[in-house]
Amino acid sequence: MTPSAENRAQGAADQPTASQAQFETGARNSLAFFFERLFRRPLPRVAFVLLLIIALAALFAPWISPYDPIKPDFSAARQAPSAEHAFGTDDIGRDMFARILVGARVSLMAAIIPLSISIVIGVPLGLLSGLVKGWLDDVIMCCLDALLAFPRIILIIAIAGLLGPSLTNALIAIGIVGIAPLARLARGLALSASEEDYVLAARALGSSNWRIMLAHIFPNITAAIIVTVSLDIGGIILAEATLSFLGLGIQPPNPSWGSMVAVGNRYLQTAPWISLVPGTAIFLTVMSVNLLGDGLRDALDPYLRNR
Repeated sequence: MTPSAENRAQGAADQPTASQAQFETGARNSLAFFFERLFRRPLPRVAFVLLLIIALAALFAPWISPYDPIKPDFSAARQAPSAEHAFGTDDIGRDMFARILVGARVSLMAAIIPLSISIVIGVPLGLLSGLVKGWLDDVIMCCLDALLAFPRIILIIAIAGLLGPSLTNALIAIGIVGIAPLARLARGLALSASEEDYVLAARALGSSNWRIMLAHIFPNITAAIIVTVSLDIGGIILAEATLSFLGLGIQPPNPSWGSMVAVGNRYLQTAPWISLVPGTAIFLTVMSVNLLGDGLRDALDPYLRNR
């Protein structure tokens, strides 16, 4: 083999490696650009740190607090915040700090499980409706419009009451009600994307509806769905707290921020910390989620990237 042929062979052998290196460099640059956009403002950074602290506190709750969050101590009932009990005690002497930590787990579950139900059912349903159209689109939209005709919190309370009071049923009710908005969003995005050139080209090449939906439309609408979901998490946490406040969520003696607010409602004048502490936890968590959602919108929305 001549030297020039050897060089060409060597160059051909090195080409995939160079392409792979370029791809990895581009991926790293895209990821760095995403985090730069996400944390370019101080509020999303603060929100991320606060949510990280809440998540870690919920994860390591049994090792952080020396008190049992369920066992009562009637001799320490309604004690004000002190060095012994940082957030005070509730009406039957349970440490509020320990109950806040365990209640954070419920709020995190409220953010994950209903969203999973809504995404897994709502997004494919909306994509199918927007892509297939015709009578199937009419039937799906009729069912979704029926769900959207009721006020969201009223429908959640009705479904949770029908299923029975428990945390699982409360999360299922929140997830069911969240299907319709996500499905309508996915349908609108699918209808818009179905007129794009890349979808028309895929149809011309004989691609099936399923392939177009999974390979072409879904990857291009993922960012919009992520932004919408991130901004909806705060409402889901509030919905779970509302159900627990009404006695339709997690049942005593297990702690939930909503049920803790309900218990303290009877002692607002004599022991206000029983309601103020979990209420503040709800406020900080929802505010942090919303601020981080705004940062995600700035990072993922193509109309805001160049501003």
